Amino acid sequence: MDSPFENPAVRYGMGLSSAAVLVFVALSFLDGITRWFVLGMAVLEVVLVPQLLKRAMAQNNA
Repeated sequence: MDSPFENPAVRYGMGLSSAAVLVFVALSFLDGITRWFVLGMAVLEVVLVPQLLKRAMAQNNA
């Protein structure tokens, strides 16, 4: 294991941690459509970041 990004827990942890920050900001400081937009960004963060990091590791190893 050359890189920590090869571990799925690290990839998913990065997405979840940044999504948690977005959710905190959305619920604490925002309202209306802006809150929903930021919450949508948090969902995308959880779904897309692990996949993007996995692809980056695959390209790096190729």
